[in-house]
Amino acid sequence: MARTVRQSSGKPATIHDQKLVRANGGELHQIAEEGTEVLTTAQGGPVTDDQNTLKIGQRGPTLIEDFHFREKIFHFDHERIPERVVHARGYGAHGFFETYESLAAYTRADIFQRAGEKTPVFVRFSTVAGSKGSFDLARDVRGFAVKFYTKEGNWDLVGNNIPVFFIQDAIKFPDIIHSVKPEPDRAFPQAQSAHDNFWDFISLTPESMHMIMWVMSDRAIPRSFRFMQGFGVHTFRLVNAKDESTFVKFIWKPKLGMQSVVWNEAVKINGADPDFHRRDLWNAIQSGDFPEWELNLQLFDQEFADSFDFDVLDPTKIIPEEILAPVPVGRLVLDRMPENFFAETEQVAFMTQNVPPGIDFSNDPLLQGRNFSYLDTQLKRLGSPNFTHIPINAPKCPFAHFQQDGHMAMRNPVGRVNYQPNSWGEGPRESPQKGFSTFANPEEGQKVRLRPESFADHYSQARQFFISQTPPEQRHIVMALTFELSKCENPVIRERMVSHLLNIDETLGAAVAEKLGINKLPNPADSAIAPRDDLPASPALSILENGPESFAGRKVGVLVSAGADAALLKKLQAAIEDEGAVMEVIAPKVGGVEAADGSWIEGKHMIDGGPSVLFDAVALILSDEGAERLVGEAAARDFVADAFAHCKFIAFSPEAVPLLQKAGIDPEADEGMIDLGDQKSIATFIQSSRKLRLWSREMAVKL
Repeated sequence: MARTVRQSSGKPATIHDQKLVRANGGELHQIAEEGTEVLTTAQGGPVTDDQNTLKIGQRGPTLIEDFHFREKIFHFDHERIPERVVHARGYGAHGFFETYESLAAYTRADIFQRAGEKTPVFVRFSTVAGSKGSFDLARDVRGFAVKFYTKEGNWDLVGNNIPVFFIQDAIKFPDIIHSVKPEPDRAFPQAQSAHDNFWDFISLTPESMHMIMWVMSDRAIPRSFRFMQGFGVHTFRLVNAKDESTFVKFIWKPKLGMQSVVWNEAVKINGADPDFHRRDLWNAIQSGDFPEWELNLQLFDQEFADSFDFDVLDPTKIIPEEILAPVPVGRLVLDRMPENFFAETEQVAFMTQNVPPGIDFSNDPLLQGRNFSYLDTQLKRLGSPNFTHIPINAPKCPFAHFQQDGHMAMRNPVGRVNYQPNSWGEGPRESPQKGFSTFANPEEGQKVRLRPESFADHYSQARQFFISQTPPEQRHIVMALTFELSKCENPVIRERMVSHLLNIDETLGAAVAEKLGINKLPNPADSAIAPRDDLPASPALSILENGPESFAGRKVGVLVSAGADAALLKKLQAAIEDEGAVMEVIAPKVGGVEAADGSWIEGKHMIDGGPSVLFDAVALILSDEGAERLVGEAAARDFVADAFAHCKFIAFSPEAVPLLQKAGIDPEADEGMIDLGDQKSIATFIQSSRKLRLWSREMAVKL
């Protein structure tokens, strides 16, 4: 019988048009009524629950017999050839991880047994929604995946730059990704979440509200891979030699501090340099300015888990650092780029199931589903079960097994024996002492498709995140939500999202509604559990509250003209380099200009190709004649206008004043404008630039 593909009207149903039922765990189910099409498996079997995987008890592990989940995730894993379904656009580098002190009290994992132990790593950063050819600065989650080549096999810590996720159960992963990917009838938008399908799904999925606060914040538009945090997202276990278990959450903190861009800047960077993040990582490593992160662990026992306000198995929740302080246990350094992008970065295969003895899983239902899905994905994408034969995926420790043959097999068992047990005394044998053993956590309960009630609070931590942001960061969240929802053509979706925002913060919801032209506020969305307003602000959640202590690792763009003061430029360059930053020269022509003293100033960029959005701070060193010429060039006016609008610190020689004025900027507008005619001006510029932005300017600019 031929399969019928039903066409959609394209008009989302309103809340009143749908049979919506809220389960104990707070998730919404769209229930088929008489005359409504029933959801089935690909084999035609009716589906009773499309929101939850089959588990033992409410908080137990996921069962492999869940054929509906397996079929759904299997089909999803095989939807793209050959690029990754998600995290397709990525960039990687080699390096090492160095352990600070022994963690033998918590884990038997060899990587954590000796102080000073260095373990080779490969790290891949990525965006989630876009294709391989999309741009770097999309508003998106960033993947932060680390492959440790330990002495006990590969350990893949496959995380993101955001500590929570959109969904609580892996069975919903195809849905969230389908919703954010290009709409299937028109194949756009690319690498954007600002469209009806995404916000329709989000507005019908209250569990996503905490993640939405993060994705609409500046965390989703990082300035660089080098300036963003990484998180393991889930709760894992550490198991020591006595078979004692400790829960753990993994956090990567960048040595150079956190930094993001503003949205107007991100849009322009994507136009000027869609490879901005790639180029930044490449240039940093090639110049010997090796990026570094510190691995921090949040360690806790069952007693803490039972007493914590939220369920530690819920991947939409965090444990605030003020409640459970992270412990630094080692550092990650990236010091070598791949020799071939395809062979290494493109073919690297990460899998959450790759853990050494001493690191184990929790019953987090999203993690349980990932453990199943990743292997299946690699089999499809790399075309063979022998993807571990590819050098980037091969362990660097001794290994031995009886796996053989298959497509692209590069090595096979040697000799007669390819099985065990055998009588020939040949081949590897299992080791109860050295091998991986699962922590024997007692499990009991019925086989159920059920979200636990402890997962049902979807708004309280979202509110905590919002109130933890500084006023500029809160404004950016409002602006991001307004922009994204303004791209939704259906007003029902916009109003439904505002109803959720009112549960998070009334001021937030009202501000977004006002900017969207929603004159009458909707009622707050129905919530399974009343949102709490007693959770305190967590300063650790703010980027601006955790800024860098120096300008190291940043970049200054200096616009010069013919007749510029070469001595002043050299003094500025020396101060920038002493700070650990980089200076690049922008000139009317890429070759450079002749300075006032007859020397030649080499240019890195021409003015049309080196906009100020590519830099963290800018300086203008011009001659009177050069300034007069640049006043007539739109690119030069945009250079200074954008730098001012994006709240950057601007240093300028007195000759540059006409260009500033032509761009509509008062040279004495604020403390972020620094006249290089002052003897102490260069030091002032460097000290000021450590703040990265002068946020007090933002309200005056009103981008």
